[in-house]
Amino acid sequence: MSYALITGASKGIGKCIAECLARRNYDLLLVARSEDLLSGLATEWREKYRVQVQYLVKDLTQPTAAREITEWVRAGQWPLQVLVNNAGYGLWGYFRELSGESQHHMLQINMMTLFDLTYDLLPVLSDHTPAYILNVGSMAGLQAMPSLSGYSASKAFVNTFSRALHDELKPLGISVTVLTPGSVDTNFVAVSGMTHMEEMAKKTSMTPEAVAEAAVRAMFKKKKQVTPGFSNRLASFGVKHMPKGWIEQLVASIYRKKG
Repeated sequence: MSYALITGASKGIGKCIAECLARRNYDLLLVARSEDLLSGLATEWREKYRVQVQYLVKDLTQPTAAREITEWVRAGQWPLQVLVNNAGYGLWGYFRELSGESQHHMLQINMMTLFDLTYDLLPVLSDHTPAYILNVGSMAGLQAMPSLSGYSASKAFVNTFSRALHDELKPLGISVTVLTPGSVDTNFVAVSGMTHMEEMAKKTSMTPEAVAEAAVRAMFKKKKQVTPGFSNRLASFGVKHMPKGWIEQLVASIYRKKG
């Protein structure tokens, strides 16, 4: 049986992607910070889907996380066929006001842990082709977002890095897909600090289950990029064809800190 490794697998999109893969009879390697949540999911999915589930408790904001995860995979000798780089979060606020340390942690998990884990696990994936990488980017990476400057920049990296790897790794039998969701009904708003946006988010958000299913389907179809939801695809089209300065002013007015 082939294995799939999912970071940030204890909740939200990552949890739903992991369950989608379990339904497709993939054994799972789950990575997140919460041992209680991981342990509960492992027990539930072993019984429900009759798959093997291993988990590793790891803080992915730490620079050594990718190396330690790779060592864990190699030690277990699991035939890894799918890598899902899902872990990440945003910080809302002005660059000058957020602490440097908190922003560094966000950039580490959003970009460098994803980068390092992809690089370190390529040899393992290459031994079990056809193999698949699913990176979770964001529509926020399609344009600059004042008051979400670090987050949008980090997701722009994920989006473009993934699209480039799609072509680079294709000859090796490894397909790379980037998921660029819009608003999703997860705890992103609370974690980022945008509590004033909760009502708006509820009106426009997709469920993580729907986003995960669309992402997994696109990954196995070897698509370069997937943006779930018609309204999100329409918005993406607008971002590509409307003046950047106008869009940035609009975004700044929507997300501006009050007071």
